[in-house]
Amino acid sequence: MARRELTGVLLVGGDSSRFGSPKAHARLGGETLAERGWRTLGEVCGHLLAVGKAADGLELPFPVLDDGSALRASIVGLAAGLRAAPTDVCVVLPVDCPLVTQGALLELAAACRDAAVSQAGPLPGAFHKRALPALERGELSIRRAIGSLAVAVVELDPALLANVNTPEDLAALG
Repeated sequence: MARRELTGVLLVGGDSSRFGSPKAHARLGGETLAERGWRTLGEVCGHLLAVGKAADGLELPFPVLDDGSALRASIVGLAAGLRAAPTDVCVVLPVDCPLVTQGALLELAAACRDAAVSQAGPLPGAFHKRALPALERGELSIRRAIGSLAVAVVELDPALLANVNTPEDLAALG
């Protein structure tokens, strides 16, 4: 059951240069990566936001909030999602991490102080609004930006953290 105190933020704004086309439209198991991420976040979070670039013109079955920046960096989408969220804690999922489960997202949310990240990196992760000033200071690395905050590292099953960067990566998932 979705938790009203959580906002799910789906990051759909990558440039997909290695993939060759928008990853959000790539299909896995009968649904697009965007639909899959939106569904997974919706199973956990009472509020949902998709964040990307309006200029990309992605046609998705849900609205996309423009991140307001010319930069293509996940930290920009993360900060935009935190600013727009109606709750204090956001669970953030990049569209190219299609195997992340409801349970993994809940583990991240439960561990969040200022932030909670997996052993593999800052995304997917859970972030409290009080992390926003650190994320807005101009660093392009999420890990460096939150380095001075109370960050929990959650050991998740590495298989769930598979990242789709190329069509071959997607094909290897099934």
